[in-house]
Amino acid sequence: MEPDLGSLVVVGVVAVLAPILVDLPRSVRAPLVVAEIGLGIIIGPDVLGLAKEDPYLEFLSAVGLALLFFLAGLELDLDVIRGRPLRLAVVGWALSVLIAAAAALVVVESGLVDDAVPLAIALCTTALGTLVPILRDAGELRGSLGTMILAVGSAGEFGPIVLISVFLTAEHGTVAAFVLVAIFFALALGAAAVALHVHPARVQRVIHRTMHATGQLGVRMAIVTLLLLVFLAEKFGLDIALGAFVAGLVVGLVLPRGESDPVRVSLEGIGFGLFVPIFFITSGITFDLDALLSDWSTLALVPLFLGLFLVVRGTPALLAVRDVGRAGIPPLALFSATALPLVVAVTELAVDKGELSSKVAAALVGAGMVSVLLFPLAGLALRKRAPAGSDSAPSPG
Repeated sequence: MEPDLGSLVVVGVVAVLAPILVDLPRSVRAPLVVAEIGLGIIIGPDVLGLAKEDPYLEFLSAVGLALLFFLAGLELDLDVIRGRPLRLAVVGWALSVLIAAAAALVVVESGLVDDAVPLAIALCTTALGTLVPILRDAGELRGSLGTMILAVGSAGEFGPIVLISVFLTAEHGTVAAFVLVAIFFALALGAAAVALHVHPARVQRVIHRTMHATGQLGVRMAIVTLLLLVFLAEKFGLDIALGAFVAGLVVGLVLPRGESDPVRVSLEGIGFGLFVPIFFITSGITFDLDALLSDWSTLALVPLFLGLFLVVRGTPALLAVRDVGRAGIPPLALFSATALPLVVAVTELAVDKGELSSKVAAALVGAGMVSVLLFPLAGLALRKRAPAGSDSAPSPG
């Protein structure tokens, strides 16, 4: 396929229009990612035909996906979520896997889907990278609920990435794939430990001196870390999203905490200002609207999958009642059930391997899009209606 600069220009215009449209006065404000995907569908080949996927967009979209997971890992503060929040999140995600496996087997037995594995993986995801900017803009990343959302989202993003690496992209057997994931993670954490304890004075001086100049050494080192771990993940036969997420964790451990840190600000500018919107808009362009609307049976799968997202990821929220209070359980369940980027990744891989039909994949992605539109809005609305002081402090340990 020949590169099409015209499509890239149209995507760039849409990336500018999306935040403007979202900011227009209205009673219900859609999340920015929904606007980007929706506009991508409109300009795509199934509607206006103004843009199509080409080698440029395909590459830039892949970079955007990597940066989305990198920034999600960067946002994760292990000092904040460690202890009880992280334990609850891991136990809750394990419960989600069991529920997802049972639900997927039932759906397969009904003849609606051919393979249970990709469906189960898609159902146990949480779109932390998508939620973080929404919750940050709403001021909901602080307090016990914000801590639980970060913990639950981290488990719901890292766990499925491991499953993707083991069951969908691995070039080895299941046991060997799990071993490679463990080795990869150990190498990454070892690199982080070295970076935390080794601070060459000259390098530190150059980082500070170039932070507001053309050198930008801190940003360049962070990007190189991302590239190295993505490269290493690919060489291990693992999904690149795993490398990107772990790279974010590693860089986040080294960088100072705080939204005013200039390296963080620059990295977020690169990601959310350029590459991440290209990923979401391109996802809309490549979304198979015709397959979704081709018959009522396919369209009926959207509410089914949407309900399963809520059941699979929302049910474990009950484990945190002591931490967020009864009023915090419904919002936590809704935020936990928000899914999209990993659903897109799972369906693309499963379709390429012949494990999912394009119709089922379109229904799954459609349900993920609806979840991003409805669940955070509903969760934020419930938060506004919650009585003052209902956001209790997290339990120690």
